[in-house]
Amino acid sequence: MKSKDIVYPLACLCFTVIIGGAVYEHLAVVPQWSAAPPASLSMFQGEYGINQAAFWKLIHPVTLLVILATLILFWKSKRRKNILITLIGYVVILAITTIYFVPELIEITGTAFSATIDPSLTNRANLWEILSFIRLFFLIILAMVLFLGLTKVNTMSTIQQNFSAEPSPTAKVVYEQ
Repeated sequence: MKSKDIVYPLACLCFTVIIGGAVYEHLAVVPQWSAAPPASLSMFQGEYGINQAAFWKLIHPVTLLVILATLILFWKSKRRKNILITLIGYVVILAITTIYFVPELIEITGTAFSATIDPSLTNRANLWEILSFIRLFFLIILAMVLFLGLTKVNTMSTIQQNFSAEPSPTAKVVYEQ
């Protein structure tokens, strides 16, 4: 096995970790903080508030670098299209996340604690959650595209070599009969 053959599955793993983190947050974290803001935002506040950025600031650059390395290594293969689609889609999602999701999350979760529920803040939190589910759906589609690339022949020349190779002596015997 060539060492470059490890890079593509590593890219798939990194991308899957991102989806796993997003699914975890949507199942365990988001329903808690979005339930009744600002009363439900205490998990983000204080000395021991949750710091989601520690995970996301590490995994996104690593994933981008691994996918980019995969693209470079598999540029002359049929897998290139799958990697390119995933990389471009991922960069677009990261841009949208930087422009909307992160600032909106920081603004919502940074709201001062109050025992009173703010309906407008609750609506913003619910919109953020719905849009984040849509973002997660597109990430899952991109992951499937990336994984489907694993089913493709490694290089374009491999197919050409198989068809241009001389048939084996037994194949000639079978063909001649």
